[in-house]
Amino acid sequence: MTDDANRQLRLAIYALLIAVSVGTIIGRISQMTANHGKHPFMSANDRSRWATIRSLVDYGTFAIDDVIVDRRWDSIDKVYHEGADGKRHYYSSKPPLMAVMLAGEYWAIKNTMGLTLGGYPFYVARIMLVITNVGLLLAMFASLVSMVERYGRSDWGRIFVIASAAFGTFLTTFAITLNNHLVSAAAAMIAFDFALRIWIDGRRESWLFFGAGFAAAFSAANDLPALSLLGLLGLALLIKCPAKTLIAGVPGALLVAIASFGTTYWAHGSWKPPYAHRSDGPAIAQLDADVAGDAASQLNDAKVPEIVRSKFAEQGITLSETPELQVREEDDRWVLDDPVVDRRWALQKVDEVIEIRTWDRWYDYADTYWREGVKKGVDLGEPSRLVYAFHMLVGHHGVFSLTPIWILSVVGGVMLLRSEDRQWREAAILVATLTVVCVVFYVFRPLKDRNYGGVTSGFRWLFWLIPLWLMMLRPAADWCAERRWARWLAAVLLGLSAASAAYPALNPWTHPWMYRYLEYLGWL
Repeated sequence: MTDDANRQLRLAIYALLIAVSVGTIIGRISQMTANHGKHPFMSANDRSRWATIRSLVDYGTFAIDDVIVDRRWDSIDKVYHEGADGKRHYYSSKPPLMAVMLAGEYWAIKNTMGLTLGGYPFYVARIMLVITNVGLLLAMFASLVSMVERYGRSDWGRIFVIASAAFGTFLTTFAITLNNHLVSAAAAMIAFDFALRIWIDGRRESWLFFGAGFAAAFSAANDLPALSLLGLLGLALLIKCPAKTLIAGVPGALLVAIASFGTTYWAHGSWKPPYAHRSDGPAIAQLDADVAGDAASQLNDAKVPEIVRSKFAEQGITLSETPELQVREEDDRWVLDDPVVDRRWALQKVDEVIEIRTWDRWYDYADTYWREGVKKGVDLGEPSRLVYAFHMLVGHHGVFSLTPIWILSVVGGVMLLRSEDRQWREAAILVATLTVVCVVFYVFRPLKDRNYGGVTSGFRWLFWLIPLWLMMLRPAADWCAERRWARWLAAVLLGLSAASAAYPALNPWTHPWMYRYLEYLGWL
């Protein structure tokens, strides 16, 4: 068979694999939404995003108060802070860029088909998930096909990589729900594709640099750890071709940065994302040592001293007669909440004085889930960093235990590191560095953040790396192609990975099969 005939056959097999994968996902989207009764949303995570999309189009605001009046639309993934109107409102805690983009899609559906998320949530959600998630997967598959065709060395190896992408990763699992990880992974795939064209193929077209910068920044804007990809890839391209990187690559990244920070400020009136608002704001007044002691005694009795009222008056704020006062004795701190003024402040004892500070703890509100003593289950965090690393890599949420095809990616990466091709060695070093940096970053997060991503079917905070791991899989797949036993071993690893990815077929926001089994055994 000629090379051209071989290529045409490979493309036909790719198309068949992708069609089966996409068709299965569309079927699951339809079945998933039909099985959830009164709303088509599967978790607090995606419901938080849907609430913003609906509020933007139906109410013209980022505040989700009017949406979550219907408790079926409520979510624990929200923050509470003062808005542009001077009143406090609930907002999604998710970065708003993705919601703004999808609000445009919802607006088009609403104004062309007459369907609203409030009136027809099942229909609108199905349409948007197919357009958005299937569209992202197709873009990702197209980029991957281009790369395996350019760099693959065997028919079997190329087909194995595409089959792994179609069935063996959690990206297809999460394609039935609205989430940022698929968006980030698709962008990372395209950024890596463009970068390899520059780095390996020696191409120097400006649009490749612009596209690599734009896609890497977009990946980071949707999944913060991917900021490491933007940094390392940008540095690599800057070394390779400084002029084109600065002239074309940097502007591509800046466009995304402007959109990301701009939508954050538009939504919240702050350049900082919601998760950065977890402490008190700046001090606006101070009770000196000579009055602080008496004031502290009254505050501990849940009384607002006159000296405190006078300090607020100096700031042009008149407190109501009966503001609410919460005593936080564990850290010499008091929370003053005035529902009439609709503002909140923190009073903090610092040495011998008491500072009155603006409120900047957006996750601390009346019915918050995120306060200590309220969180439960996996959200409490894993006390042992060693245990956390174990379960992240080879345990109940393990990258290698749930999807063992990545063992072949490690083998492929080692093969590239030992190869004589310097450019591929450098590509493998980049992927290995990104992986190690992200794993170490999460292992050394504080206790409250060591939670495996909440109730989820895989360690989702590493999903954006999947496109890079797929390209590291390629040399190992080509090596297996020459050995019958290795092909069978690779097929078994892919089968196990596909089983893990298929286990939460109708809701990826569930624990993995291994976690459930360990629970059944009583080990968790």
